[in-house]
Amino acid sequence: MRCTAMPRPGSIAPRTTRLALSAVAAILLAAPAPAEDAGKGRAAKDAKAVDYNRDVRPILSRSCFACHGSDEAKRAKGLRLDLREAAVKPPKGDGDAAIVPGDPDASELVARIVEEDDTLRMPPRKAGPRLSAAEVDILKRWIAGGAEYSEHWALIPPKALPLPKVEQSGWPRNGIDAWILARLEAEGLRPAPEADPCTLLRRASLDLRGLPPSPAELDLFLADKQPGAYERAVDRFLDDAAYGEKWARMWLDLARYADSAGYGSDPLRTIWRYRDWVIDAFNRNLPYDRFTVEQIAGDLLPGATLEQRMATAFHRNTMTNTEGGTDDEEFRVAAVKDRVDTTMQVWMGLTMGCAKCHTHKYDPLTQEEYYKFYAIFDQTADNDQPDESPAIPAPTPESLAAAKAFEARLAPVKDRLAKAEAAKAPEAERKAIRDELARLEKERPEAPTLPVMVELPREKRRVTKLLQKGNFLDPGQVVEPGLPKALHQLSRAHEGPVNRLDLARWLVDPRNPLTGRVAVNRYWAQLFGAGLVATEEDFGTQGELPSHPELLDWLAVRYRELGWDTKAMLRLIVTSSTYRQSSRVSPDLLARDPKNRLLARAPRIRLEAEMVRDQALALSGLLERKVGGPSVFPPQPDGLWQAAFNGQRTWATSQGTDKYRRALYTFWRRTVPYPSMAAFDAPSREICAIKRVRTNTPLQAFVTLNDPVYVEAAQALARRVVREGGSGLEDRVRYALRLCLARPAWEEQVEPLMALYRSERARFDRDAAAAVELATAPLGPLPPGMEPADLAAWTTLANVLLNLDGVLTRG
Repeated sequence: MRCTAMPRPGSIAPRTTRLALSAVAAILLAAPAPAEDAGKGRAAKDAKAVDYNRDVRPILSRSCFACHGSDEAKRAKGLRLDLREAAVKPPKGDGDAAIVPGDPDASELVARIVEEDDTLRMPPRKAGPRLSAAEVDILKRWIAGGAEYSEHWALIPPKALPLPKVEQSGWPRNGIDAWILARLEAEGLRPAPEADPCTLLRRASLDLRGLPPSPAELDLFLADKQPGAYERAVDRFLDDAAYGEKWARMWLDLARYADSAGYGSDPLRTIWRYRDWVIDAFNRNLPYDRFTVEQIAGDLLPGATLEQRMATAFHRNTMTNTEGGTDDEEFRVAAVKDRVDTTMQVWMGLTMGCAKCHTHKYDPLTQEEYYKFYAIFDQTADNDQPDESPAIPAPTPESLAAAKAFEARLAPVKDRLAKAEAAKAPEAERKAIRDELARLEKERPEAPTLPVMVELPREKRRVTKLLQKGNFLDPGQVVEPGLPKALHQLSRAHEGPVNRLDLARWLVDPRNPLTGRVAVNRYWAQLFGAGLVATEEDFGTQGELPSHPELLDWLAVRYRELGWDTKAMLRLIVTSSTYRQSSRVSPDLLARDPKNRLLARAPRIRLEAEMVRDQALALSGLLERKVGGPSVFPPQPDGLWQAAFNGQRTWATSQGTDKYRRALYTFWRRTVPYPSMAAFDAPSREICAIKRVRTNTPLQAFVTLNDPVYVEAAQALARRVVREGGSGLEDRVRYALRLCLARPAWEEQVEPLMALYRSERARFDRDAAAAVELATAPLGPLPPGMEPADLAAWTTLANVLLNLDGVLTRG
């Protein structure tokens, strides 16, 4: 295989820098334009066909259901429009029904949405924008056609339909491609050509491991001439321990994992063993159903292992308020609510939290059902204590080895004491030995601890009550643990109160219409930049419809058929022809589908916060690949912890290789997240973050150009280029470009970079002090034989390379 080094207009994104980069302007590339919505889709192709879920429900949900939906307490005039039998029922007394099937002119709904009197027209202005003429036409045609309602698509269990027939039959590699191509052909479009091998390898490496391919990995891939070379590279990436680290990052956002307890004082906590559990679970490919059950209720499994109990720390990531004068019960209740909201949004994509104060205005979730669900989580022993109890020892192999070594040191002293006591040695002698033992005991290594879920014994179970308006001081009726009626129920054979284990098994029940869909949609979003359902956080009636509903269902069913094998699902996606497409786009296609919802090309996506940092360390050769362990403290600006915290206010910067660990291991304090990653949209993790919204701000350029971490990475990259890139200037420039971009250099890039080196070298030859500073601070003294002016010039180039658009995006 060869990577074609063909010219491409521009190559380097515009950024400002404190370094002297006057020559860089000639090689800057304008940043990509922001995307807009895709084409109007199938609704526009058939103007006569009105579908309730696709066309009508979005209008009613946005404009009507807030006042005329399921929330009885807030329902205006007693009119309900979310159920057909209520909407078509004539009102008591005189007047027309809101909807008269087959007769829009007799329907009060139509009369009110076209009413000329602005004070009577619906919806009221204060409720939002009035309906457009096109929306009014949809409602009229729907009523004329019989006003048929349909159950919300997401509440219907997925079915894998037969794959569609396509004209370009040689393109599909698997079922994903069949559904994508069928849609493209229906839209009169064709898929993009396959990306070149270098681009494809870098894309898969970043997506599966969060790291770029090394030169050796690129060489191995390009040298493999046998069929299946790409698939073998994918398998190598999936087998790399870095895979678990990359995908754990996604899950830790969902789990609201942090190394501090949150709220005002935000004290530090020890919970990193949960982070390591997640990494290990991905690396050993724990099936998603077991991954689910163990985190929700691992402690309730028969014969629960230490690892299964550790998994329940998922819901101990909730915040704890240690401030004096606070009510422990208030914040225990807040934690239980958070567990309800997080569980339903992470696994089922439903905004159940909207029902904690009143019945959900849009989805079939009542306030009573919210507190029935709440009752399932209301029976655990934690209650907002500063010591995070209950917690368990969660030893690592290293701590077990240290404990064993310590016992080996202790054993001879204990033996001497036993012999002294047996021989009735003088008291002074025995006291000396006991004192020695006491001194040694102070050195006993401690195993890390981990807060976990522990169910209350039957006699201590709480009585759960509905909290009126969500207020813990205003309890209402008693509620028993239960599940939403609109969804599948537990088997009839179930006995006793519903507990967390029942809930966990209910989440992964084959009858559950949402868990599989939500999971595969999340994986899709990680690989394509947006889910098939763009609103990953909301599969309810307020969320967007899937761009490819049949594909979403096919993937959900396939995931279950694969035994919830996550690596197999990811492999299926990244080996598809859809994933392998080039990201190049024509002006016509960009205008037609700016957000790439039709997937006629691969997306170009800015790397996420952790990957930006990890890639810089990997390219520079600084990255420490150790897996797991306590969180680390890489350099950050001084004084950020000098706020009014109770407790630790000093960021103790890690020394040695710990400061070069992957970003996943960076200590995460909720009130002051690591600033360079926060600039790249990393969340605070005070609450569950279903997805990160990518932003584009000048602060990001300031980080990657000037942050000491990135300056140090540029210095190390400069030394690597000089050490490994050959002896000539052109050879080193070509090596540096290939290293950073994972492809051969484009000719139009080489000469401008060589010119930049020459100008910077001349500048630093004139300013020896500046050369020494840029080449060594903060990385340290130069190795023997390296000249400060030479390395300072290469540091300038390295800084430019680490800020290339092609480096900071994956395409």
